[in-house]
Amino acid sequence: MSEPPSEPTIAAADDPRTPSIVLVSADHGDALMLEFSRYARDYHVTCTRSAIEAIALLGRLASEGHPVALIVVSSELPDMNLLEALSAFRSIVPTARRVVVIAWQNFAEHTTTLRPALQKGKFDTFLLLPRGARDEEFHYAITEMLSDWGATVAAPEVDAIRIITPTTTLLSLAIRDFLDRMGMPNRTYPPDSPEGRQAEELASSVGVYPLVHSLRADDGRSVIAAETVRDVAVLIYGRPSDVDVGTVVDLAVIGSGPAGLAAAVYAASEGLSTVVIESEAIGGQAGTSSMIRNYLGFPRGISGMRLAQRARTQAVRFGAQFYTGWDVQSILPGTDGTPHRMCTEGGDVVARAVLISTGVTYRRLGIDPLEHLVGRGVHYGAAMSAAREMDGRDVFVIGGGNSAGQAAIHLARHARSVTIVIRREDLRATMSQYLIGEITFNPRISVRGNCDVIDGGGDGRLEWLQLCDRPTGNTEQVTAGGLFVLIGAEPTCDWLPPEVDRDDDGFVLTGRDVPRERWADGLPPPNLATSTPGVFAAGDIRSGSMKRVAAASGEGASVVPLVHAWLDHLRRQQL
Repeated sequence: MSEPPSEPTIAAADDPRTPSIVLVSADHGDALMLEFSRYARDYHVTCTRSAIEAIALLGRLASEGHPVALIVVSSELPDMNLLEALSAFRSIVPTARRVVVIAWQNFAEHTTTLRPALQKGKFDTFLLLPRGARDEEFHYAITEMLSDWGATVAAPEVDAIRIITPTTTLLSLAIRDFLDRMGMPNRTYPPDSPEGRQAEELASSVGVYPLVHSLRADDGRSVIAAETVRDVAVLIYGRPSDVDVGTVVDLAVIGSGPAGLAAAVYAASEGLSTVVIESEAIGGQAGTSSMIRNYLGFPRGISGMRLAQRARTQAVRFGAQFYTGWDVQSILPGTDGTPHRMCTEGGDVVARAVLISTGVTYRRLGIDPLEHLVGRGVHYGAAMSAAREMDGRDVFVIGGGNSAGQAAIHLARHARSVTIVIRREDLRATMSQYLIGEITFNPRISVRGNCDVIDGGGDGRLEWLQLCDRPTGNTEQVTAGGLFVLIGAEPTCDWLPPEVDRDDDGFVLTGRDVPRERWADGLPPPNLATSTPGVFAAGDIRSGSMKRVAAASGEGASVVPLVHAWLDHLRRQQL
């Protein structure tokens, strides 16, 4: 093979929107170019032979507006320390995923020296250089990186849902966020675009926005003038009244966060007829996490959205049915073994057993000027879809938990700066160490301890915040282009009947925490059972829960044996 030029390129197309994959290797460039030739249809693949060449190339791509999806760099560089090079790459293209490739002869030495840097988030993963054809483990990791980039950075090339609106509104933002969390490729178009005109031709009303055009639906119901996010959910998934199981279901799961999803997977896989009712998007709060790195079995991490959608697909495969966009307004508990009834505006679901797994909501700030800017720079939760709008802005995150840390790291790929505001002195008591490490070594992220946000405002969108130093009471006004609030946890249990006991903060009591006067024959209910027979609770809504994704998943799975025991009890009663 003849020696390639200094920047050999496999070009997918001349379209400047085509994202690039940049390879950086002096010794293994030819081998990497052969491996990455399979991506040439969808990406510009370019190889540089040194860090300096790569920095120049990335600078040119960035200045010309060419997106860079992935940087793959050898663990040995001829002209620069690897970590210094990775830092330079991130400063030029912070949204690109960064992969370090290690030659087999360097495996033991380089993995040992690189692990501390990986833990601090200086790159996304390291991989062994493929030694032959069809190293699919290598390419599985590469496609994970590309998929993560595509889901959180790039605008989708193909849209399944189109939002038509002349201006950005709170409703259009909420619809977009819902679709992003559901994993539905979507884009927003103005009415005078070809896509907008096509939707208006199919719409039953003219001049009412936003229009939502589902390209998956038949023309008879493919375009709606949405008044709520629920309208969009019904367009895509149907109404709870569409449940057609013929009989009472074995288990109704209310809420589809990690606990509800785990229960749905295990219950359906064990032959229980299972229906899941979700008021918003599949995944709950966990579904908004940009990257969960400490979930068992995902060494390179997984976004909350992808984890939720995989779990949903798994549950559907076993026969579970999902109905999204309807609040369960009340439960009418059955008596003497009769089924429980879940009431929604879209219809009722009747089930022998019920799991309450509705999770919690973020506590509101209660600052009127900021409440009026929700959706216009102020967001509750991670608001993944809003991160792309933070380019070049100074962003603030309120909260010291893992969700706040994950949001800050993701926002730092887009924003000029990210400041985490917490009331405590530091993050050590509330955040996992792996996140603290990433935050500490990310030059775009800073932490302001002993601090409160007390005011803010702007002309039509957030422009400034007022901060207060708690020990001194001194205040400071700062420029702010975005505020993401992830504080506290408030249960949403007002719809539950009085038969389901709760603690003083509104969380559902289970097991031995149920008041003694509600115990049967002097024995407490099973660990995840509530004070109402046949009604269970799992995840963040449960009093005393750990507020962790893995713990919620474990509780959801653990409910299923209790449901079996309850159903056996009902059968024995009928004999």
